[in-house]
Amino acid sequence: MSVCDSIKSLNPYQGGKPISELQRELGLDHVVKLASNENPLGIGQKTLEAMQQAVTEVDRYPDGNGFELKQAISNHLDVTTDLITLGNGSNDILELIARAYVCKSDDEVIFSEFAFVVYPLVTQALGAQAVVTKSKDFGHDLEAMLLAITDNTKLIFIANPNNPTGTLLDDESIHGFLSRVPNSITVVLDQAYVEYLDQDDLAVGWLKEFDNLIITRTFSKAYGLAGLRVGYSLSSSKIADYINRIRQPFNVNHVAQVAAIAALDDQSHLVRSVIANKNGLRQLSTGFDKLGLSYIPSSANFIAVKVNDAPKLYQQLLALGFIVRPVEMKNYIRVSVGTSREISDFLDALGSVV
Repeated sequence: MSVCDSIKSLNPYQGGKPISELQRELGLDHVVKLASNENPLGIGQKTLEAMQQAVTEVDRYPDGNGFELKQAISNHLDVTTDLITLGNGSNDILELIARAYVCKSDDEVIFSEFAFVVYPLVTQALGAQAVVTKSKDFGHDLEAMLLAITDNTKLIFIANPNNPTGTLLDDESIHGFLSRVPNSITVVLDQAYVEYLDQDDLAVGWLKEFDNLIITRTFSKAYGLAGLRVGYSLSSSKIADYINRIRQPFNVNHVAQVAAIAALDDQSHLVRSVIANKNGLRQLSTGFDKLGLSYIPSSANFIAVKVNDAPKLYQQLLALGFIVRPVEMKNYIRVSVGTSREISDFLDALGSVV
């Protein structure tokens, strides 16, 4: 059997090491995972109760069109439901977008150095050309991305806040960038961490101005539903129609849809989660300062911190029962915000090995 060359050389996405895996490998009873940018508070009571009821209904197929979840998102963001596409996490949406707009081997996809690893993966999987622009202060250099545009450019990915660096572009810069990108090129604004921002949500309003814009968001981070895999995109109705043509008919399961609806209705839990995240970022930053470690100020729910030998340190922390995330930036590790106790224990462990 023959397989596409682009698939043969593809290194699959590696998620954060599961707690159970490390426990099996090292025989540890207690493991703290600070690797996958999960909500340390978990889900709210409203969401839990909704899920418990939904579990009794899993003998039926889910609503393939996600009518009630789309309606909840519509009410939450004041958009019409025809602009919404649901996905099995926002990763699913990112891949669907690439499949819809990248068609030939000479098609080009632009994204920044030190950006979300899924962008190069989906580009390579489709056999297209990745155009990687140099970062600016560990974040996106929008001018460099504009200069990289050619007649073959089909898609541009921008993560804001960015993962794994946590850097943030201001709204004025992004709006100016969008106004200069040719309308024939689709721009994806990946906002997986948008709920953690202390600012007005202006991006949704830009959809009326830029019909080549797609916004992707997720319930995996601030809403705490990482294990259920539910995300969505906002775009013109035309783009949403195209994406839905290739979307799997039941790509968001019933429990996930019900949980997401309940999570949107539980704003008090979201507020608690955002406050806990701010406190956690402050606790990590203070701890790194005391250890004399430099780090990238973050607008998300993680911090990238510089160490002397990241691969070695990663293994040392694993041996102590702490899972963090190695990243492609030399001698940086990414640390997710955990509970106050988890962060305190992690900083003690980090101090013993740096």
